[in-house]
Amino acid sequence: MKAWIVALSLGAAAALSPASAQTKLTIGYSGWTGFAPLTLAKEAGIFQKNGLDVTMSKIPQASRHLAIQSGQVACAATTVETWVVWNANGVATKQIFQLDKSYGADGMVVRNSIASIKDLKGKTVAASAPGTAPYFTLAWFLKKNGLSVKDVTIVNLEPGPAAQVFIAGQNDAAMTYEPYLSSVRAAPQAGKIIATTLDYPMIMDTVGCTPKFLADNPAAGKALADSYFQALEMIAKEPAKANEIMGADVKQTGEQFANSSKYLRWQDKAANKKFFEAEFQAFSNEAADLLLEIGIIKTKPDIASLFDTRFIQ
Repeated sequence: MKAWIVALSLGAAAALSPASAQTKLTIGYSGWTGFAPLTLAKEAGIFQKNGLDVTMSKIPQASRHLAIQSGQVACAATTVETWVVWNANGVATKQIFQLDKSYGADGMVVRNSIASIKDLKGKTVAASAPGTAPYFTLAWFLKKNGLSVKDVTIVNLEPGPAAQVFIAGQNDAAMTYEPYLSSVRAAPQAGKIIATTLDYPMIMDTVGCTPKFLADNPAAGKALADSYFQALEMIAKEPAKANEIMGADVKQTGEQFANSSKYLRWQDKAANKKFFEAEFQAFSNEAADLLLEIGIIKTKPDIASLFDTRFIQ
């Protein structure tokens, strides 16, 4: 999905005194609504308070593993199954906390003449490139309806453009997410939302880092997790202010952003602990099996090695 990357520079900058020492890091991100608390943590000074000197940078999801592999970045925010892909392809990473679960924020839009997902056989669907969350979501939805990605023609478009050209009349269907999914909700003449993660709950986002970064900078890993949880606290205590800050990054008003965020659930510390106890492993294993089936990975990584819960304790 979704193309938000949280990237920490491997070189930590030291200030003049220990009290003012800050670890420099770059957060790469997209307009995915679920990643917005990270933007809030930056703009509200939460990262800085926790000793993190953050720079925000937008990096496409399809290329962020290359940034990790090259050493340009050390951490990322992405969907759970993407970590399976990265590790299976030699990009070693460990997830350290969960950001969100999609409750209708990701979906498939189709022309009004299409009655079911099964009717997409032989049709054209816009979706991001293989290895991305929208492509995986398409594969998941199709499999649950007896089809595969081989049964459709896929046009590679990112979620924003995919929604825009769909509304303009191109392609039979498209995979997109909030806030772009709401643009289709507002254009019923163009088509309809035939399925979302309410129908097929399978989009969950996490933040993770390279094992080397976590070994060298455990305090920064903890500060990153703590900052996220503190951003959630701000959303609860000052929703209007928080929504304005988060909405500005995706060119939405606070009210518009609040409406978009209704379709997902950010995960607090208690939810994180519960998630990593069982659901994480079950979903990652099912996702890995599908990724093998559609040829995105050739071997299944050790799922138990893909997470480190020290930072949410």
